[in-house]
Parts: sequence; C-alpha cells; structure tokens
Amino acid sequence: MSSPRFDAAYWRALWADGRVTTIRPPSDRLLEHHWPTLDLRAGSRVLVPFAGTSPDLTWLAANGFDVVGVELSPIACQAYFEAIGIEPERRHAGAFVAWRGGGVTLLEGDVFDLDGTFDAVLDRGALVALETPDRPRYVERLRACLAPGAPVLLVTLEYDDRRRQRPPFAVLPDEVERLLPGAVPTTRRRLGGARWDDVGPVSAVAWTWRAPGAKGS
Repeated sequence: MSSPRFDAAYWRALWADGRVTTIRPPSDRLLEHHWPTLDLRAGSRVLVPFAGTSPDLTWLAANGFDVVGVELSPIACQAYFEAIGIEPERRHAGAFVAWRGGGVTLLEGDVFDLDGTFDAVLDRGALVALETPDRPRYVERLRACLAPGAPVLLVTLEYDDRRRQRPPFAVLPDEVERLLPGAVPTTRRRLGGARWDDVGPVSAVAWTWRAPGAKGS
C-alpha cells in the first residue's frame, strides 16, 4: 500500500489497539439475498480479502463453500476463531501463516502477496479500505487469482468524500466501472448510525462482476 498513513502497519495497529470491530450484524442478509444468484457449486473456493472477524466467513462455510480469508493481523485471526469456539491449526504457507478450522482458512498476511486460484470473491471491506492509488493494483491481484468466469460480489460505499478522508472510503460508480468493466449494481441501501454522523448520507451498494472466460462474459 502506498500511503504511510493507511499502510499495513496502520491496520495492524488498529487491531492491536482494539479499535477495529465487526460493524455489520450477521443478520444483515446480504449473502442470503445475493449469493445464490452467483450460481456457485458447493465446494467452490471463495476468497474473502480483508476478512477481519467477519461473520460472512462462517456463513459461507456453513453453506458448503471452501472459504479462504486474507487478514493482516494475527489478533484478528485469533479473535475470529475464538468467537466461533474453535482452536485452529496453524502452519506456514508461503508468504502467509494459515489458520484453519471449521471449514475456514484465514491467511495471515498481505493480500498483495496472494496467489492461487479462486472460484469467487466476496469483497465487503477490502476495496473501501484502500486509498485510490492502491485500488487498481488490488483489483489486478484479484483478477490474477480468479478462475475463468469466477464471480465477484462487491460492496462499496457512496458518500461525500470531501467530508471524510479515512477508511472506509467512498468508492463511486465511475471508479467501480473503470476497475471492473461491466460490473452491475444490484442493490443500494441507506446506512445510518452515529459512525456516519460526520459524513452525511451514506449508501452501501452491492455489485456483481464476473471474470472473463465464462459464456456471455
């Protein structure tokens, strides 16, 4: 990541200081509404970048998918498995430490070091965590790891970015369309709560996109 302010050390420090929490409830139903439309086979390998302690990991594993999250902080990795009551196995895996248990693998390390092949991506916190100069490099890394025809379910935030210059960042439609040509917005939901008081109106937008290679792509 290019910025000294929002680099890997910044995110590790947030976890170390206890300033990161799971900001969405497990019952927000986005996956229940959108995931079946991706038409994935059971056992498909699903990548969740910037996974944190997301309940999405557990939902995907419970629904028969091979879940691989990527997370910088070992504190977050440990917290996730503590929350689900499982003692994970740990081993070195290239540039990462792999934590595994309950059908979920968390790769402790930097998403820019990722390799391998994935059948789908769920991005609810990665693109919006990155500053503008880092987003094309991130999307390039994702695309290099996608199987032909693999779908991406992406969630972005839209707000007046003149009022806030820290994560999670606003990522507006024209940028999504440049990064992922042909991406389709599927739902838009207004967000509320005190954490957005300094920003004004905020919308969460769900997008779907499919890697080249499938019929009709």
